[in-house]
Amino acid sequence: MLNKGLRDQESIRIDNILKMLRSLTFVPKFWNLEDLLQLENELKDLGMNVESLRDFDEKQLISHLERLHFDWNHFEIFADFLMALSKENQFDFSEKSIAIYDYVQQESKTFSFEIFNKTAAAKANL
Repeated sequence: MLNKGLRDQESIRIDNILKMLRSLTFVPKFWNLEDLLQLENELKDLGMNVESLRDFDEKQLISHLERLHFDWNHFEIFADFLMALSKENQFDFSEKSIAIYDYVQQESKTFSFEIFNKTAAAKANL
């Protein structure tokens, strides 16, 4: 278990990585080689790449993110990133994002209408 100082540093590091990942998907586009390399570099900081992200099943992905000390907010932001990435035809991580949203709803023991709505929207796009 991380002490408070290390936990805060780790949380800030994860926040920065997730902000960068979200910025990559902010503008819809077809992914060229340069974009994919930038995406790979950011995912590398989370111990994965696009191929491993595809290969992870939902439980493996959640377990991997838990090992990185993601909090509930981080899980939600990562699922949002996966949904934004899935809007491009080149990637489809919708089921993984739904699994993450469901995991947050169940395990956090706090019901969130926002997450409920995100899950419903993701399921509607399947």
